[in-house]
Amino acid sequence: MAVSLPDESSRLRCGHCGNLTRFDVTRTVRSREYWHASLSGEVAVEEHEVLAEQVEAVTCRWCSASDHVEVVSRPEFGGPSQETPGDGGV
Repeated sequence: MAVSLPDESSRLRCGHCGNLTRFDVTRTVRSREYWHASLSGEVAVEEHEVLAEQVEAVTCRWCSASDHVEVVSRPEFGGPSQETPGDGGV
């Protein structure tokens, strides 16, 4: 099953308990970074570019559901203005 993440017009929602704010996201990221090291050896990452990303799982932190987490529109983009728990809310 493909797992997707929200963009600027959407958000995550747990259809089981209604959670909108707390999720565990397991993902694999391949990236390129520009590291700037000081003469003393302290490193600061000044640029970060994601080359590839695979989302493996998104789990609700409140009820531990992973099969009910969905991406929904934010209210300003046509989504509901009030959220209610879905099937079998906790």
